[in-house]
Amino acid sequence: MADDDFYAHDRPKNPQLPEDRPRGGGPEDPVPRRGGGHKNIWLIVGIIVLVVIFLALFMP
Repeated sequence: MADDDFYAHDRPKNPQLPEDRPRGGGPEDPVPRRGGGHKNIWLIVGIIVLVVIFLALFMP
């Protein structure tokens, strides 16, 4: 069986699938953003600084 026959086998004549993520025409109101992004950044920076200080103090 050729590749064309394999993919055409057992399919409707006009196969159409609905879009799972339709484009455009979304809600009129913008999606509200969650705050707190800066807190996460400062937490990560603080952890990195603590690790660097720990390594500087306890590495021979």
